[in-house]
Amino acid sequence: MIAEAGLAALWLAAALALMQVLLAWGATKAARVGRGLDELMGALRGVALLQGLLVLGAFGALIALFVRSDMSVLLVAENSHSLKPLIYKVAGAWGNHEGSMLLWVTVLAVAGAAVAFFERRLEPGTLAATLGTQAVIGLGFYAFLAFASNPFVRLNPAAADGQGLNPLLQDPGLAFHPPTLYLGYVGLSVAFSFAVGALLMRDVGPAFAKAMRPWVLAAWIFLTIGITAGSYWAYYELGWGGWWFWDPVENASLMPWLAATALLHSVTVLATRDGLRAWTLMLAVVAFSMSMIGTFLVRSGILVSVHAFAVDPTRGTFILALLGLYIGGALALFGARVSSVKQGATFELVSREGALVLNNLLLSVILGVVFIGTLYPLVAQAAGVQLSIGAPFFNKAIAPVALVLVVATAAGPLLNWRRDNWNALLGRLLVPTAVAGVAFALVFALSGGEHLLQVLAIGLAAGLAAASVAPLWKRKLRRTPLNIWGMVIAHLGVAVSLGGMASDSAFKVERLAAIQVGQNVTVGPFRVTLVEVHPAVGPNWSALEARLSVERGGSKFELFPQQRFFSAPPTTTNEAAIRTMLDGQLYTVLGQGDDSGRWQLRLWWKPFVTLIWLGGGLIALGGALALVGRVRKRRRDADAEAYA
Repeated sequence: MIAEAGLAALWLAAALALMQVLLAWGATKAARVGRGLDELMGALRGVALLQGLLVLGAFGALIALFVRSDMSVLLVAENSHSLKPLIYKVAGAWGNHEGSMLLWVTVLAVAGAAVAFFERRLEPGTLAATLGTQAVIGLGFYAFLAFASNPFVRLNPAAADGQGLNPLLQDPGLAFHPPTLYLGYVGLSVAFSFAVGALLMRDVGPAFAKAMRPWVLAAWIFLTIGITAGSYWAYYELGWGGWWFWDPVENASLMPWLAATALLHSVTVLATRDGLRAWTLMLAVVAFSMSMIGTFLVRSGILVSVHAFAVDPTRGTFILALLGLYIGGALALFGARVSSVKQGATFELVSREGALVLNNLLLSVILGVVFIGTLYPLVAQAAGVQLSIGAPFFNKAIAPVALVLVVATAAGPLLNWRRDNWNALLGRLLVPTAVAGVAFALVFALSGGEHLLQVLAIGLAAGLAAASVAPLWKRKLRRTPLNIWGMVIAHLGVAVSLGGMASDSAFKVERLAAIQVGQNVTVGPFRVTLVEVHPAVGPNWSALEARLSVERGGSKFELFPQQRFFSAPPTTTNEAAIRTMLDGQLYTVLGQGDDSGRWQLRLWWKPFVTLIWLGGGLIALGGALALVGRVRKRRRDADAEAYA
């Protein structure tokens, strides 16, 4: 009965979404005539809350089916196994197409319920239009689940046991990466709904931006966490030794993040300085468009990727139709109403607003390069031409723009709002420029004059780190607002990540060797000896495990890379063994053996590679501090109004 209860909850939620659309339409009408608005808004909020609870219940039912290993449900039989560890049974609920789409809809509905429950600053008519837009988005995905991707389909007769979960997904990363990424993906739907609601009601101004900003910031934080966690998961799980492959599905998560980053800066200008009104609206539409395109790429079956779910292409057609309906409709509305959006406050070219506009333009250029590089091979394939676009294209096209973006990011917080002058800016940049120059000269000398672009990136990262903390100069740190701390830490995180990326790209050492037990090989500053290869057994796998003795200077330690063999489904995977040190990571992978008793070893020494993920964590932490600061300020303002 659990499956039937979950399906019934979905149908009821769909009916409530339709009711929410009708109530929202009535509330916007009432807002214009000034009668009956309070009653309609009360009903609208209640319906949105109930819809969110029902979808949350449906998703809980799916998790319960996986935990119980109910093999009478087709999705469980195809994607689980009774002997799987509990964590993978729970995470397996969204480690497949239907379950991940139910997670998508759950986040969508719960986000709408949160807006209905917490938002009190928007004009009622604009809030009603926002909730109505969120419900319209939900209706399309309810239809998708009901008619194309029902997660509760029964299997008659029930299977004796399940086929198991893809072994590449049997990792704690599955429990963490998709939910955080989806919270970011779908969280951008709230920004989209705010933008559509503001356009419908012609209510584009600072109040609208202040209401939307926390939701944009929260979505951006989760996207940052999801991308960072996914990068490290792929890094240690796939055994390829890389942290980013420009895989189309990786790009599908990067594109919404780039758009959301631009949107976050733009909505801040609108909220605090009443500028960039049209730009903010367009970026809200673009950010959600990128998340919809990402959903289409992963769920359509047109990509062959370790990240993608290969499914019936008709499902991709369904999602493509939804994308065209929602994004096409929003763009048409934008085109029809943008002329009615007032200009807002103006600013000089040399100002913080000007720097933010430059940042947004550069982010848009990078977004365009990633978008074209990801989709062009698919378009060419549809025309009968086979081609691939990989890391060389992306690195060469994006790296110069990204370095200019770093300079703009360093300069932006040092500029005054409205207007400033070049001489004052150059004076404030004197210390960061000196730091960048010293770092560049030092690393250039130590590297022997090689890897010029990467060394330049390291120098700029050092300069950005110095510029990031500049807003704290001459401030009383204990009285500095949290949103300032958030900006400082987030920009510092960008510098740290950039330094890690450049160091790994320039100075990593790779060694592929075939050696017998007792022999050794060197990689970077390490001497690695193959001590033995022995069998090992896990909860649902068996393995061949190598014992490696590693020496560096006077220190010794051991690593144990594995080849794992899974029976459900039959799969072989490489499990890398990684040693993390202050100055980088030693990454080891065990390959195949041969008849002569030699074993393949693939070894990497990756200097300062961990800075990549440390920086990602700092970026997310900065966003979280800024969000907490904004929420606290909002509460203080509300309390002040109440006592006034």
